[in-house]
Amino acid sequence: MSPAGDREAGLEAEGAAGRETEGAAGPEAAGNGGVFDEEHLALKSLLGAWALAVCSAEETAAVEAHLPRCPPCAGEARRLRDAVGLMHREESLDPDPLLRSRVLDECLRRRPARTPLPEWVAPYDAETARLDALLRDMGEAEWNTPVRLHWATGERTLTLCGVLAHLGSVDGLVATALGLEDPLGPGAPRTVGDRTETAVERCRAHGPPFVRNKWRTQTRNIVRTAALRAHDAALPVDFTEFRRPLRDALAGRAFACWIHAEDIATAVDYPYGPPAPEHLGRMVDFIARRLPEAVAARRRAGLAAPPRRLTAAGAPGRTLHLEIGGRGGGDWYVPLDSPAALASPDHTVARLALEDTEFCRLAAGHVQPREAAAGREGDDEAVGEVLWAVATLSRM
Repeated sequence: MSPAGDREAGLEAEGAAGRETEGAAGPEAAGNGGVFDEEHLALKSLLGAWALAVCSAEETAAVEAHLPRCPPCAGEARRLRDAVGLMHREESLDPDPLLRSRVLDECLRRRPARTPLPEWVAPYDAETARLDALLRDMGEAEWNTPVRLHWATGERTLTLCGVLAHLGSVDGLVATALGLEDPLGPGAPRTVGDRTETAVERCRAHGPPFVRNKWRTQTRNIVRTAALRAHDAALPVDFTEFRRPLRDALAGRAFACWIHAEDIATAVDYPYGPPAPEHLGRMVDFIARRLPEAVAARRRAGLAAPPRRLTAAGAPGRTLHLEIGGRGGGDWYVPLDSPAALASPDHTVARLALEDTEFCRLAAGHVQPREAAAGREGDDEAVGEVLWAVATLSRM
């Protein structure tokens, strides 16, 4: 190569090296007061807005084109984005508890079920499905977690597996009323306490997978059979200590499933919300309709003062206005002198107000009457009688 060619090659290499050095140092090294300095400062001033995702589309494009060519700005942008991430509240990854209902409603809207699910079966269907979803996440060790069950007159600790066995054994009384097999087999005891003992003992012998599968299969069979026998809503279900029509029996079993699912969730430190409002409303109504007899039962047991006056069956008598707030609430009127008396707003002597979930937890024995967050008005003795009557409805 000629000397002139050598000089030209050297100049080209020197220029390339200069360009590489300029790119590595970033726009701040491009010169004092130059075009690059002004562009750099303008884009640097946008980094905070960019990290908060509030730039316009044009500004965002300019900043993101600038960052790969400017290490100082890229580092600052990374630090700002990390800081913004710390400012956001963590959101639960658990699905909305109403998601299942919404999905089913949309599916049924598009393609109606061949056998529609009666409204009075829906709470039991939903609550057993919610508990099953909770159980799906349980590890092997968690099935032996102690779960504390407590009600107005006692408490007991079972393993998680034992709680599920208890639920399944009592649900079995609904199953047999529908003509299904008893999960405990022929000749099994009929009282709730004895059935629970038998089921818990078998739980120890068979283990969690067997118990969960047996419980879930039974709940699905109950829902399917009840749907096919929608005309049998008044079918009596014999719990030995009491009898209830099928409609109320399933409301009670849905209520028990929710409460014991909360017991399980508390034991394993897992969040668990209340039922859907329309299902919670059915549970509230089921509890409220039992109050006249519960008040009378406390009097018969000597736990409450006798009625202020005798009231003939069907005649209006002293009444308590029960006001339940929340999306599952409403208004009920409770006769105070006799369960057969006519409750009348015109004869109201007291008012008791509670939120729907507080009312249910009081009925489950999870809240003591003295500690209930309740609004009171009028005859204080009448309010106290009804609060205690609600609590006495609880059992294991």
